[in-house]
Amino acid sequence: MAIVKAWNHSSVTTFILLGLADHLELQAFLFVTFLGIYLVTLVWNLVLIFLIRGDFHLHTPMYFFLGNLSFIDICYSSTVAPKMLTDFFQEQKTISFLGCAAQFFFFVGMGLTECFLLTAMAYDRYAAISMPLLYSTVMSQGLCRRLVAGAYVGGFLSSLIQASSLFTLHFCGPNVINHFFCDLPPILALSCSDPFLSEVMNYLVVVAVGGTSFLILLVSYSYIVSAVLKICSVEGRWKAFSTCASHLMVVTLLFGSALFMYLRPSSSYSLSRDKAVSVFYSLVIPMLNPLIYSLRNKEIKDALWKVMGKKRIFSSLSGRA
Repeated sequence: MAIVKAWNHSSVTTFILLGLADHLELQAFLFVTFLGIYLVTLVWNLVLIFLIRGDFHLHTPMYFFLGNLSFIDICYSSTVAPKMLTDFFQEQKTISFLGCAAQFFFFVGMGLTECFLLTAMAYDRYAAISMPLLYSTVMSQGLCRRLVAGAYVGGFLSSLIQASSLFTLHFCGPNVINHFFCDLPPILALSCSDPFLSEVMNYLVVVAVGGTSFLILLVSYSYIVSAVLKICSVEGRWKAFSTCASHLMVVTLLFGSALFMYLRPSSSYSLSRDKAVSVFYSLVIPMLNPLIYSLRNKEIKDALWKVMGKKRIFSSLSGRA
């Protein structure tokens, strides 16, 4: 409601996105590249979701969280990629004030939800390694569902705070966003009113979400390392560490790029550098996440080969018939 009131009092009703490049040849190359990235993101994440739902061996807390992570990555990437891809064919890349607010809200909401979910996944790994005999009791279905629900509630409440503080600012022109989607730094730069309060609110949300998540991650992995060091065999230690390696890679990629973008003063905003970082965390990371988990995970690869084997058998039987 606050955003709608701000829209009614703002002089700007639409924003113009400059996109990534001006040259036609470069735009064609970028369109093909990002279309490929988006399609790989959709296919790999959907494959992971269907594998996890279809194979009862994967009906465990770790894969329950992983299936939700894949769903979030699809939604996260889809808040940016379709609009960006269609804009390659538009002479003037416009987006309405409310459309821009909605894109920002859902993009940030999905991103923060992923932060909370990765934190829950760290607790899951801690329970699996530190309390293996009590794992199924500790990580019950009810707890897993509550953790995922809490991730969504926390993510979108935090996003609502950020979106409200940003889009209740007054925008009187210019209305040109030097970016390919509605992100915080380039929108703040267009405000005609003092953005100090909005910047403070952004910092508080990022520090609260990032700080809390980082603290839980640090504590979880401290216990994990302590438990792993108590394992006598080298093979056992390696197996325990390997179950956490994929999660650590995903956490490092997401948290590193997000903190770089949002925990800086607006004066340090650099167009070319920050566009590249935005491409990485909005499009590349959702593509990498399922690849990181599937390429390093034997159970997922076994489930995939099982499905492919069944398809081959079905195809051969159909051919004989």
